[in-house]
Amino acid sequence: MKLSRRTSWFLTAFGVWSMIIWTTFVKNLWKDSGGQAFAGGDHSQPTAFFWVHLLLAVTSFVLGVGIGAIGVRGLRATRREPAVD
Repeated sequence: MKLSRRTSWFLTAFGVWSMIIWTTFVKNLWKDSGGQAFAGGDHSQPTAFFWVHLLLAVTSFVLGVGIGAIGVRGLRATRREPAVD
């Protein structure tokens, strides 16, 4: 399967965006002072809210890395061949 240059750039940009967004989300989740992520405000007692959102963030980050890698591979392939866009 061949990807167009436009599609490859979109997938690469999506991967980078996903890495930035989900890393920021986890940092903000860790700094939660409202008591949703950690019982009692200390980091020794994570709540179910924390674990669910951490799992969501890690899964989304991994999928974003995979999608970005597909985009990068598509861009590398378009460099070897003449543009078809």
